[in-house]
Amino acid sequence: MNSRILRADILLFITAIIWGFAFVAQRVGMDHVGPLTFNGVRFALGALALVPLILHLEKKRTPSTATATTAVTANKKHLAIGGGLLGLALFCGSSLQQIGLAGPQLAEFGFEASTAGKAGFITGLYVVFVPIFGLMLAQRPGWGTWLGASLAAIGMYLLSVTTDMTISFGDFLILIGALFWAGHVLLIGKLSPGMDAVDAIKLSTIQFVICAVLSLIGALATEEITLVGLQGAALPIAYGGLMSVGIAYTLQVIAQRDAQPAHAAIILSLEAVFAALGGWMMLNEMLSVRALIGCGLMLVGMLLSQLKP
Repeated sequence: MNSRILRADILLFITAIIWGFAFVAQRVGMDHVGPLTFNGVRFALGALALVPLILHLEKKRTPSTATATTAVTANKKHLAIGGGLLGLALFCGSSLQQIGLAGPQLAEFGFEASTAGKAGFITGLYVVFVPIFGLMLAQRPGWGTWLGASLAAIGMYLLSVTTDMTISFGDFLILIGALFWAGHVLLIGKLSPGMDAVDAIKLSTIQFVICAVLSLIGALATEEITLVGLQGAALPIAYGGLMSVGIAYTLQVIAQRDAQPAHAAIILSLEAVFAALGGWMMLNEMLSVRALIGCGLMLVGMLLSQLKP
């Protein structure tokens, strides 16, 4: 393995750790603010964190590096429309995920929230949904996709479905959210070809802004936003915005320019493992033997769907 690939794998591993522990921050933040408020502020912070990077890269950009393909495909209209579509998908996926983790808010209506560990594994199912959704784009998933989907479905049953055949409302919302994450990945695959790193980061920044605006509009309409609540959630919001959105996304962009696709898929899927580890270490979340077996099957299913797509 050459040094560039090794460096890329290390950066992806750090990204998976940051994203995994972000589920803990998202869960803790719900003790102080509403889910839409949390998302609105953290995605706004994430967008602001990428602005200095964009300005720095723009200074280094020269006519020779800004290729003709980039000039045609990554124009302002393309970025605006693409960023808007991605922002809408991101808003739907992140809102469902965050509401699914909102323990105090769901408890008011008699519903059970998901845990950080379970949310990480359920969200990770998007890697299985992506190739299956590819059927609608005339793609033909291989045997690994179908076997992986089957194992993931069995794992999901063991993790979230109780013996009396019920599933918590929080787990259900996060599962629906995973469908939007899959759609988000497919949109990126359609929009990003031909873009250089600068335009890719611009596209991502636009989607963060759109998601932040939609979340804050929803928060103003449905939630009570207080200074005390924002102060109490300051650390989780800072982690979710600066670390999970700003830093981790930048590391991913840098790493995936050199990483092998199979390596990237395997390493990033470890996000679910770190979510469960963070929930156990910081929130005292415990998983039963049945749930642990379910997590294991889901992880194997995620890997198979990527290794033999």
